[in-house]
Amino acid sequence: MRLAGLGALAAALSGASPTAGVEVPLSGLRSTKGEIRACLTANPGKFPDCQTDPAARRLSVPADGRALRFDGLASGNYAVALIHDENGNRKLDTFAGLPREGFGFSRNPAIRFGPPRFDAARFTLDNRMIAEPVTVRYLL
Repeated sequence: MRLAGLGALAAALSGASPTAGVEVPLSGLRSTKGEIRACLTANPGKFPDCQTDPAARRLSVPADGRALRFDGLASGNYAVALIHDENGNRKLDTFAGLPREGFGFSRNPAIRFGPPRFDAARFTLDNRMIAEPVTVRYLL
């Protein structure tokens, strides 16, 4: 207990900023084909695409994994968006405007007409590792 307190004091005195992280356990994947492509952003105006957000963190992992992990994050509000790119073409395939591949968002918000807003998927990090489970959904 005393050593942990000394470590925090040393970090504060050295000017090191504490970091946080989020593990994203996945459920609902219908296959292990392709990859999971995910982005994490703190910018509400760049969610859920993240493509034009230079500060966004992106991950691509094989779909046979069951979790994603983002480390080294500053404290703050974030949201995660992901797709199950089953055919590996690096995009979400659609038919008549509906996704043909799986998708998911942090906090698993209800899906109505289009993707959720940042506030519906937002979670807060505060200098520790948290879990933010995502259920992958398929419409077609």
